[in-house]
Amino acid sequence: MWDKLENVERRFDELTEKMSQPELAARPGEFQAVAKERAGIEPLVLKLREARAVLQQIKDAEELLEAESDPEMLEMAREELSELRASKENLEKALEVLLLPKDPYDEKNVILEIRAGTGGEEAALFAGDLMRMYLRLAERHRWKAEMLSVSESDRGGVREAMIRLAGEAVYSHLKFESGVHRVQRVPETESQGRIHTSAASVAVLPEAEEVDLKIDPSDLRIDVYRSSGPGGQSVNTTDSAVRITHLPTGITVAMQDEKSQHKNKAKALMVLRSRILEAEQQKAHDERAEMRRSMVGTGDRSDKIRTYNFPQDRLTDHRIGLTRHNLDGVLDGDLDDVIVACRTHFQAEALKASRP
Repeated sequence: MWDKLENVERRFDELTEKMSQPELAARPGEFQAVAKERAGIEPLVLKLREARAVLQQIKDAEELLEAESDPEMLEMAREELSELRASKENLEKALEVLLLPKDPYDEKNVILEIRAGTGGEEAALFAGDLMRMYLRLAERHRWKAEMLSVSESDRGGVREAMIRLAGEAVYSHLKFESGVHRVQRVPETESQGRIHTSAASVAVLPEAEEVDLKIDPSDLRIDVYRSSGPGGQSVNTTDSAVRITHLPTGITVAMQDEKSQHKNKAKALMVLRSRILEAEQQKAHDERAEMRRSMVGTGDRSDKIRTYNFPQDRLTDHRIGLTRHNLDGVLDGDLDDVIVACRTHFQAEALKASRP
């Protein structure tokens, strides 16, 4: 590990030297590429230098222990050495995590898709709760939220919603939210006070730009039709709704929320690119999982990942064995500690898999 770290540090110093050269400033594109590479490895280099300083302090403390005879000073030196060794262990773990291959999509914006599952109207109401939870989370992080499409149920729930979330490293925050979310609570319409179980699915897709995924126009079938609201009610009198089908994969996206056919087509293409990219990711994930069984289930959308139990005011993440109370706070977007716990768990799993 230390050889790898020193190689990264040498590269960091090379890039720092390069950025100080006046001629590079005259080439903005090249300067930006160098600055981006340097910024990407800077956290690791800073952590390495912190670890190196702790190693030197440990060496100094060990030498003091050998030379010191005063009992009080010896006790102080032993306590300091114990703290330094614990710090060294934590720093080494942090360095191992920083050395893990970066997810190329971590810095991407996302397309968030929420769909009501089993449970009828109660599932739609829960899907609406999840939609508002993620919108509140976006507010807390100051991400920009754009509602691409939403289909509401008769009682104010959500059958399906697609939202674009844009901001700093949104995908790295939300990528472990994909899966089946289950709710256990007494519906408002339940006169006997019985607890019902229903579910909604969440998909977090990294937003695919044209540079990420080239689509051959001849692979697309584009249908236009008249938008309609609930119960067949006409929304407008022009053929503004758009359905795009990617023929090689069979992936279809329909969009009708805008009155403009052009805007609906642009939104549908954005979602389509992201779904195709996500399908490619899932295929690669499945291939890796076949070779490395320890990784099976870590993000498979078919897994039940989380339960929201209202009678017990309890959230349980089944993948990592996490239990948390205060569901009102969670559904108001206070979800960061759960997200961090998931990320930490899956980083630890990746570390196990990377070790011989």
